[in-house]
Amino acid sequence: MKNVTWTVAFALMTLTLPAMAQDFRFTGTATTDDGGVIYQERHSVDGTCQDGVFRPRLHEVAYHKPDGNESFARKVLEYEASVLRPIVNFVQPTFDEAMEITYPEPETLAIKWRTPAGDSKQFQVEYPDNTVVDAGFDNLVRQNWQRVVAGESVDFRFLGPTRGEHYGFVIEPVTSNEVEADHVVQLRPTGMVLRFLVDPIVLGYNRNGALTDYYGLTNIRKNQDTNYTAHIRYSVDTYPDCELTP
Repeated sequence: MKNVTWTVAFALMTLTLPAMAQDFRFTGTATTDDGGVIYQERHSVDGTCQDGVFRPRLHEVAYHKPDGNESFARKVLEYEASVLRPIVNFVQPTFDEAMEITYPEPETLAIKWRTPAGDSKQFQVEYPDNTVVDAGFDNLVRQNWQRVVAGESVDFRFLGPTRGEHYGFVIEPVTSNEVEADHVVQLRPTGMVLRFLVDPIVLGYNRNGALTDYYGLTNIRKNQDTNYTAHIRYSVDTYPDCELTP
């Protein structure tokens, strides 16, 4: 009888325990096609383990020049409401640029962008449930991990924040000369016009579901008019104590 009582008590106690806080740390090094280092990204993701799978809560990124101790740009992503559509706060002081993405109403997002030219632009954008914002694409890949590793495609909408619009995209398997990883996919626009204007982004993942490579257009400015296109190679500093993929 005592054993039964202790078993029931333990079960009730574990039901009331909160999800354990976890840390996920990784570093990315962005290089040009000839191997020159442009900058480094230092990622810190705080989250929880839910049903044995990591769920991000707060993601901070500090961007550093190769020889710089102080960051030249920063980004904060808050995933409280959705892992696909974080609140975004990005600043790039070198170009006096700042962007904020929030969600003032259900199914509506707001963009505030201070451009390098000194202009201030604002957008209100209605979106469907399959819309992805910023680094939410990484969580989309992991949410659909079994489909991705099986070579299936995943359709979604991707926010173009500087245009105040979202566009049709697809995650699909690809063979790449630039990226070598356990699993390689690309994010490709599906609209005919955008396919001619925007190059796909190629992503590499390891068997654990961690991003190893990003090859494509970045959010870091090369000059006032253009952003860097780079190959970013990631290394994990700290894994959470639960799986990254379901």
